[in-house]
Amino acid sequence: MRRISLFTSFFLFAFLLICFTYCASRSHRPVNTPFSQNPTQVYMRPLSITEASGIADSKKNPGHLWVEQDSGNQPYLHLVKHDGTVVKSIYIARCLNFDWEDMALSNGPVPGKHYIYIGDIGDNARHRSEYAVYRLEEPSMQTDVDTQVTSITFNYPDGPHDSEAMLVDPHSYDIYIITKTDRRSKLYKLTYPYGTVAQEVGVLPYNYVVSAAISGKGDEILIKTYDSILYYTRASNETIEQALQKSPLRLPYMAEPQGEAITFAADNSGYFTLSEKALSTIVRLYFYKRKP
Repeated sequence: MRRISLFTSFFLFAFLLICFTYCASRSHRPVNTPFSQNPTQVYMRPLSITEASGIADSKKNPGHLWVEQDSGNQPYLHLVKHDGTVVKSIYIARCLNFDWEDMALSNGPVPGKHYIYIGDIGDNARHRSEYAVYRLEEPSMQTDVDTQVTSITFNYPDGPHDSEAMLVDPHSYDIYIITKTDRRSKLYKLTYPYGTVAQEVGVLPYNYVVSAAISGKGDEILIKTYDSILYYTRASNETIEQALQKSPLRLPYMAEPQGEAITFAADNSGYFTLSEKALSTIVRLYFYKRKP
């Protein structure tokens, strides 16, 4: 048998490793996605929002995003222009920011009105006995303090969970909570008009979900982990839990220092992502435009 030299063996090993790495990276690249792979980006300024955990594109204030920050921050919602300019902060009275981890802008109990849902659902130590979703009618830009807040409190039937993602069905108003640190992320549901115990309705084949978003029509869903964005479509006769059992499409995503926030644009023209500052010196707001 002909022997292969050490040099040749090393060369072949290196060549195969490069080929494998290239093919693996290609397999994780989004192909034929509905959104641009090259997002626009702007800097947040001033740099006063450094721990963004949830965002929602405003309907009452077009061209602006609502931004929340997580534990250690006061209960404020921040209004930010699409160009990254922080416009103002609104104090949300009579509620605590134990660990705000996601938010949604959706429909609610009064037809024709839009509501902000704030998910106080984080629990790194898994010791909380109660969690909350705060619901308020979307404020106008002139608001300084909002006192009209409904507190929806709940717990899990199987004990505490650390969660960072939330969806609100625009048709049924049902609230969905997605856990983060379970071996596989679990999906829990609070059925409108909401009880005090969230019902487990599904399990995802991955974990470390840090944010989620649903389109205004309720027919598209985004699930964000630290390193990817997964896109699901939902038929008119499907529940959210049924839609999330389908195979997702991996969408374009520019890596962020600690990206924990995602939302569809209010006009459905694309989606935004925003990161915590983490060890970076700047914070960028990204927008992925929908392809024509």
